[in-house]
Amino acid sequence: MTDKHENPHAESVLKLAAAMQRYTLIVGPATVVVAAVVATIWVGTPGLLGALVGGVVALASALATIFMMRRSADMPVHFVMVVALGGYALKILVLFGVMAALRGVDVFHTYSLGITMLATILLTAAGEIVAFRKTKIPTIIPTS
Repeated sequence: MTDKHENPHAESVLKLAAAMQRYTLIVGPATVVVAAVVATIWVGTPGLLGALVGGVVALASALATIFMMRRSADMPVHFVMVVALGGYALKILVLFGVMAALRGVDVFHTYSLGITMLATILLTAAGEIVAFRKTKIPTIIPTS
């Protein structure tokens, strides 16, 4: 590893973020496409629109995690955890807010939106787990 960062953990965090981004950009759009096709067959155009909006919101949420990882990589490890947990709580609130705000919009099929959002969030999270398991990063990083 090159020593471009003051924090020895930064390289590991950035390497993991890159792997997570790769998996997210493979799994996420594929999930949205499948959900959009199913929702279109199920309820037509409102299903398609709901699935697309749900998928875009969920993908934005997944990519926000990676963005937060990249931005906090040079911070001390305990601050990285604060960013991760705080970011997670904020994302959940935003996702619930989006669902509540779009609930009464007749253009979208609410169930298509919600199911697509849930499927995309779960499958991108699974992709992130696979990325973590496959990425060779040290568990213990000596500081000297």
